[in-house]
Amino acid sequence: MSNSADSPEGPARHTSVWAARGLTAAVFALAGLIFVTSANAAKGTDLRSDSSLLKLSDLIRERSEKNAELNESTAAVRSDIEALAQRDDGSTKAEDAKLEALEKAAGTTEITGDSVSVTLDDAPPDATANPGYPEPQPNDLVIHQQDLQAVVNALWQGGARGIQVMDQRLISTSAVRCVGNTLILQGRVYSPPYKVTAIGDPGRLKRALDDSTAIQNYQLYVKAYGLGWKVDENEAVTLPGYSGTVDLHYAKPAE
Repeated sequence: MSNSADSPEGPARHTSVWAARGLTAAVFALAGLIFVTSANAAKGTDLRSDSSLLKLSDLIRERSEKNAELNESTAAVRSDIEALAQRDDGSTKAEDAKLEALEKAAGTTEITGDSVSVTLDDAPPDATANPGYPEPQPNDLVIHQQDLQAVVNALWQGGARGIQVMDQRLISTSAVRCVGNTLILQGRVYSPPYKVTAIGDPGRLKRALDDSTAIQNYQLYVKAYGLGWKVDENEAVTLPGYSGTVDLHYAKPAE
């Protein structure tokens, strides 16, 4: 009779048995984890009141307020620097005039003149289709990024000398962007209604709005579902200069 060490079914068999037991235990543990996870998931999550989303909303609001404070601080510091520079730069009147013209073109100084303002707003909460139009989808009832961009582009096309969206002056690096139905402009967050004000010849500005194909398309939704659209002509409006920071990757001197 051979001993267990010599038997072909000795140590190898014991190893196989222990491996099988370990694998079985792992399978049961994994199954238990899946059951627990499924039970928690089955409880559901209220996407409109989930605490993590509320914290994100609070964070966005806090950052927006902080950015507004930083913009005010930046504007104050810039004003002090400009005052010191004008006192000590030793430039000629011609050079000062050229600098002033460049600042106006860049949008960093305030500007006054006749203006046109455009206000866009979401449709009423209980909005329904007017006769002859299909029932609206959710996206048909809110202001979108392209709607604001269409207004801004049309006003520039109409010869605007300066444009302000909400309470911020636009410059060449400004980007009008929307996330959902909220506007994110230069680090700050806004909700509708949205107001766009442009200084220039009122007649040209309004003609440019009327001639815009994108705005004509928006007007169809105004008629169909009641999206907000209002154009006002104003006199002697003053737009503030841009007071934020400018982050340029590539630039060349203006001629």
